[in-house]
Amino acid sequence: MEVGHQQQKLGKIWFAGGCFWGVEAFFARISGVVKTIVGYANGRTEYPSYEEIGKTGHAETVEISYDPEKVSLQELLSLYFKIIDPISLNRQGNDIGTQYRTGIYYQDEADLPVIKAELAQQQQKYRTPIVVEVLPLKNFYPAEAYHQKYLEKNPDGYCHVDFSLLPAKQGPKTFHKPEQAELKKTLTNMQYKVTQENATEPPFANEYWNHFAKGIYVDVVTGEPLFVSTAKYDAGCGWPSFTCPITADAVVTKEDNSFGMKRTEVRSKEGDSHLGHIFNDGPREEGGLRYCINSAALRFIPFEKMEKAGYGKYLPLLEEK
Repeated sequence: MEVGHQQQKLGKIWFAGGCFWGVEAFFARISGVVKTIVGYANGRTEYPSYEEIGKTGHAETVEISYDPEKVSLQELLSLYFKIIDPISLNRQGNDIGTQYRTGIYYQDEADLPVIKAELAQQQQKYRTPIVVEVLPLKNFYPAEAYHQKYLEKNPDGYCHVDFSLLPAKQGPKTFHKPEQAELKKTLTNMQYKVTQENATEPPFANEYWNHFAKGIYVDVVTGEPLFVSTAKYDAGCGWPSFTCPITADAVVTKEDNSFGMKRTEVRSKEGDSHLGHIFNDGPREEGGLRYCINSAALRFIPFEKMEKAGYGKYLPLLEEK
């Protein structure tokens, strides 16, 4: 990398907007948002459960990590106000209670003027006062694993958010899947069986299960970005394990009932490569999910080679931890 290259750190903001399933699913689809976690914020107790929050003062909240070079805080705030009723107190959609209040919580004091400016602009649209609370983040506890990416796992689940308000995606697809004949020539036997035939490689006998170098993991078939090393951890299972994909829409999930088991399969979005499965035994503080991925489905690009390989825009993600 060039000495003068300065990396942009990720920004974080916390939005409470009623049931967090829909709020999370909405912002996970925004370009520039790199990670979302649903949880409970600004309450009176530690580590509350879903059943308790109506009495603990916590609000259902979404933690949003974003790349300021791709989406600004002001843009996120503008989108937030599109999906809530800002003059409704302790109620959004069909949900009523203090846990469903609207709120914007921040840690960086530099964010407050931006929030206040957006609030003032939004107030001009209403005759009655906006009741969205704006406060420093006192605490945030990730919700139970089954709440994380709930609508991704349960597409027909309840949601009060209008997804037609999402901004239109721009730009052509960058990554393309080669023909099968070409894949048979370029992939190893194991890589082909895993990505194209849904096979599973042996545990503790694969390339990346105990690999923790700094960098990015891409689809071995297409090169599309999938995971970063900051999300990788040792789950003791013998396969590479990640707490989340590189972006919310980098992978797709499907129900997998093979071998008499009910599992959630993970596939790459553009190449439709079989990657592995999602389990609910991941680190609770990181959202509770474990993306158990086959090494054979991945290609690792070291941090120092990412810029030259065309993945320079993902460098800020490696500054998250």
